[in-house]
This record gives sequence, structure tokens and C-alpha cells, in this order.
Amino acid sequence: MNAITVDPDLQDNLEHPEPATTAPSGSGPRPRRFTWGKAVGWTVMIVMIVITLVPFYWMLRTALSSNSALPGGAADPLPVGFSWGGFERALGLATPQESLAAGGSGAAMNFGRYLVNSIAVATMVTVGQVLFSALAAYAFARMRWPGRDVIFAAFLGGLMVPTIFTLLPNFLLVRDLGLLDTLPGIALPTMLMTPFAIFFMRQFFMGISTEIEEAAMLDGASRIRTFFSIIVPMVSSAVATLGILTYITSWNDYLWPLLVSQTDGSRVLTLALGIFRAQSPQSAPDWPGLMAATLLAALPVLVLYAFFAKRIVNSIGFSGIK
Repeated sequence: MNAITVDPDLQDNLEHPEPATTAPSGSGPRPRRFTWGKAVGWTVMIVMIVITLVPFYWMLRTALSSNSALPGGAADPLPVGFSWGGFERALGLATPQESLAAGGSGAAMNFGRYLVNSIAVATMVTVGQVLFSALAAYAFARMRWPGRDVIFAAFLGGLMVPTIFTLLPNFLLVRDLGLLDTLPGIALPTMLMTPFAIFFMRQFFMGISTEIEEAAMLDGASRIRTFFSIIVPMVSSAVATLGILTYITSWNDYLWPLLVSQTDGSRVLTLALGIFRAQSPQSAPDWPGLMAATLLAALPVLVLYAFFAKRIVNSIGFSGIK
């Protein structure tokens, strides 16, 4: 049998391997280089954040101040005479005697009822507007029917009509329907659809390939089932964004509820601020109570936006559809 020969150089390398080399300790990712562009960008961003947050801090500082001590320390950056009285008066937890002693009017405010009414109205408007606007936008984007483009142009024309011009027709409609001083009467004008909502959803529907719908219909799915089971999940980010923006807009609405509401049974939270201001002494407003009520009215919207801010930004940037 022939013996197997090994290359002498290979055998020497196997018997005396070279030591492993390591990278210099100083090597690694390079530190980011300073540029004036980045410095200016960060400076502008920090300034904008401060400008945005200072009003909220000042409201909180005023709400936690004592109404009697506030005039003497109006420029103090910290609460003057720390007190929870402003929140107690805004929530109606203080007795009339305590409210009068702290500079309030002594009248009770049904804050909880206003909160429930605001949630009910904002929910009705959001659910109705998202549903009907999505259906209308789908019809404009995916279906062919006579007069489609003309009607869509008319809807876009509605974006140029100032809201103040529609208040009187809407008021007459709600009055003739017998819905004055009711929550449905407040929600009705914007509950069905708006030109912006239709335009917003239509842009997303137009970015979806028609082959997806054709494949679903070949499998026996109806158009309604295709819409709710396939199309809507594909634009869920846009639907969520429209819902959040609609909820925030409805929550902050003041003029229309002021025209329709007449009693506490239909008044929403934004009206509570005006009522609270009217109940305060005209010579010395209850600033801590007013700021506390303002913070409480804004808190639900701030929390909602904090949870869904990223989704809103991504959807507005049209990054959800590939």
C-alpha cells in the first residue's frame, strides 16, 4: 500500500500555528463628527419643544397655586402658595363656602356630566365619519360610475367653504329634525362624512393594486366582503389616523355645541370652561380653577395623541402602503 505524503510546509503550519492577531484596542465605530448643520437643527428643535411645553407647564403651575396668593407672585416660575383647590373647584369637589373663600363663585359645576357628554359626542362623530367616509372614498377610488369625477370635484370644493357659512343651514336642519339640545344633534353635521376625510382615505385606496380585489372576487368574495376583510386591514394605519384626528377635532369643538346645547344634559366639556369663567367673580377671575379645568379638558386628548403620535406621523407621510 502506498504511503500518504504530506507537504512539509503544511505540516509545519499545523504543528506551529501563528498566533491570532487582534484588532487594535482603539479601533471601532468612528465617533460622530460635529457639524454646524446638526447643531443648528438640534437647537431649533429644542427651542420649539420648549415653546410648546411652556404653556402647559404654566397652566399646571397656575392650577397648583392659591388664588389668594397668586397676584403677589404672578411672575414666580413655581406654584405660589401650593394648593389643590383649583382642581377641587373645577371638579365640583369643594363646598360653596370653600369655593367662595378661595375666590370662586360658590356655584357647583357638573364636570363629570360634561365629560361623559364629550366622550359620547366624540365617539359618535368618529365612528360615523370614519365608516361613511371610508365607504365614499372607496367608491371614488375603485369603482367606475357616471359622474364620479364631477361629484368628487364638488366634494373637494367643500374644502374651500368656511365652516362659519354652514352653521346656519346646519342649525336649521337640526332644529327641524327636533334634535336641538341633544347629543345626536351636536354630532349630526360631522358624523356622516367630511370632504377632507373622503380625500384622505381616497389617496390610500388608490395606492392599492387592483389585482388584490380581482383575486378576492375570483375566489367568490363580494365587494362588501372584499372591502371590510381585505382593503380596510391594508389601510388600517390610515383608518386609525383619521379616527384619531376626527376624535381630537370633535373633542375640541366649541362653537357648534354652544349653538345647539341649552342644558347640562347636552353640554360638552369645552363649554364647561366658558361656564366656569362666567361663574367666577368678574373683578378677580379664579385663574387656578380655570387653568385646572383647562388641563382636565385637554388631558384625554394629550394622552390619546401620546399613544398614537407615531402612527399619525407615518400615515400622513404615506409610508403605510408599499
